[in-house]
Amino acid sequence: MKKALRIRKNEEFKEIIAQKHSVASATYIIYRQKRKGDNARIGISVSKKLGKAHVRNKIKRQLRMMLMASVDFAKEDNDYIIIVRQPYLKQSFADNKKDLENTIKKVKMR
Repeated sequence: MKKALRIRKNEEFKEIIAQKHSVASATYIIYRQKRKGDNARIGISVSKKLGKAHVRNKIKRQLRMMLMASVDFAKEDNDYIIIVRQPYLKQSFADNKKDLENTIKKVKMR
């Protein structure tokens, strides 16, 4: 995923979360906001409770790969913040991907 498609500033994270348009599942909490730029952007947050830096980086890499396969950033209407929860570590990659796709569908419906 290109850096232009990522939300990296703390102020932007806070702004999107403050709007409280969210959907939660066992593995993720996804916040959304109408996009401001040309493409949708994604921000990923992984707590230190999930593991050391190398574990958190692996989770972020996996999420980016899942998102590249399932989200068309040019056609998407929203910017998203994805917060990863503890059950992510206990599930397989395929289960996590399926749960992410289902949670994104729920967010779009609202």
